[in-house]
Amino acid sequence: MTTTLVTTPTFARYSREPWDLLEAAGAGPVRPYEDRALPAAELLRRLPEADALVVGMDAVTAEALEAAGDRLKVVAKHGVGTDTIDVAAARARGIEVVCAPGSNSRAVAEFTFGLILAATRAIVRSHQGVADGEWPKVFGPELYGRTLAVIGFGRIGRLLAGYAGAFGMTVLAHDPYVSAADITARGATPAGLDDCLARADVVSLHLPADPDAGPLLDRRGIAAMKPGALLVNAARGGLVDEDALAVALEDGRLGGAALDAFVHEPLADSPLRDAPNVLLTSHMAACGHEANRAMGRMIAEDVVRVLAGEPALRPAP
Repeated sequence: MTTTLVTTPTFARYSREPWDLLEAAGAGPVRPYEDRALPAAELLRRLPEADALVVGMDAVTAEALEAAGDRLKVVAKHGVGTDTIDVAAARARGIEVVCAPGSNSRAVAEFTFGLILAATRAIVRSHQGVADGEWPKVFGPELYGRTLAVIGFGRIGRLLAGYAGAFGMTVLAHDPYVSAADITARGATPAGLDDCLARADVVSLHLPADPDAGPLLDRRGIAAMKPGALLVNAARGGLVDEDALAVALEDGRLGGAALDAFVHEPLADSPLRDAPNVLLTSHMAACGHEANRAMGRMIAEDVVRVLAGEPALRPAP
C-alpha cells in the first residue's frame, strides 16, 4: 500500500474521479486538512511517510525533499507553475515532478478579464456602497480603444488577448520566448517590456516569477508605467514590488491595481490593504469548476503512472 499526501484543500474539490483513480491504484490519498493548506512544519514531519506528494502553493524545498528520505517518488503540482518546487533538487534525488499544463488557462484568463472590468468600473466599490446604504455613481473608462499589454504570451495570455480584442482593445504582447510572427498571428502587436509599460492603459502579468532575479516590476518598472494605468497580476506575487506599488497608488501615479497573487499568502500586514483604488482577491483565479476537475484528473493520472514505474505524461518543464 502506498500513500499520497495531499497538502492543498482545493485538490479535486469538484470531482470524485481523482480520488477514485488514486484509491483504485492503491495509492491511498491522505489529506490532513480539508479547509487549509498543510503547515510547513507538519509537511516536513509527514513527508517520510509519503510515496507521492500533491501540493498547491507549498514551498517544496531541497530541505523538504531531503526530509522525505528515499520513499518519495513523485511530487505533483495541483496547478501549472512549478516555481514553488525545487525541481532540480527533486530530480537529483530521482523524484519525478509533474503538473497539469493547460488545465486552468481559461479559468485564469476569464478571471483576469473580470478583474480588469471590476477595477476599471469600480464595481466592488459600488457594491460596497449600496450594501452600506449609499447610492454611489462611480465613473470609469470604457475599455474600447484602450491598450492592454499582456506580459507573458502563453496559454493564458493568448486567451486574455482574445477577450480584449472582442472588447475593441489594442493588444500589445511581450514574451521573449514567443516569436513576433506568432504574436502577430494571434491578433496582438509584439513589443518590448519598456514599450508595453509606457503605452498600455492596462498591464497584465502572465509569467512565472524568478526569485533570483527579483520583481519584474520593481520601483523603476512601476515608475515606467503610463500615468493612470491599471496593473493586474493574477500570476505570481513575486513579480511585483508590493511596497513600490502601494506608493504609486497612494500618490496617484497609477490609476489602480487588481491583484490575485502576493509575495506572502495569505496576505498579512501589507501596505496594499490600505492603498486606494486596489482590488485584492485570494489567489483564486484558477478556482473554476471545470479547471478543478481537469487539474485533479491530470495529476492523479500521472501520480498513478509514476508509482507504477511508467513515464509521466506531463512532467514539469
